[in-house]
Amino acid sequence: MNKAEVVSKVAEEAKITKASADKAFQAVIGCIQGALTNGEKVCFVGFGTFSVSERKARKGRNPQTGKEIKIAAKKVPKFTAGSSLKEAVSGKSAKAAKPAKKAPAKSKKK
Repeated sequence: MNKAEVVSKVAEEAKITKASADKAFQAVIGCIQGALTNGEKVCFVGFGTFSVSERKARKGRNPQTGKEIKIAAKKVPKFTAGSSLKEAVSGKSAKAAKPAKKAPAKSKKK
C-alpha cells in the first residue's frame, strides 16, 4: 500500500475529501518527523513506537576492492511494533486474561 492508497482509504473511512485526508496525513507524518528530529519518541499504544537509534562508527570493507573503509556513526529512525499490531499480523487473537490465582491462606500461630 502506498501513500495515495492510504489517503484514499482514510478519505473513504472518515467520509472526508481526499485533499483533507492528504492534509491530515501530511500533518501526522510531519509531527512524527519533527519529534524524531528532536530526539523524541512517538508512541501509539498497541500500534508501535517510532524512535531514533544511534549506530556507532565502525570499519567495513569495499566489496569490489576488499579495501577497509571507515563507516561514520549516524542516527537512524527505528520502528518497534506494538502488541496489537504483532497479534493482528500473526493472525493470533488477543490473549485471554487468565484469572489471578489466589494466594494460599496463611495459618495462624497460637
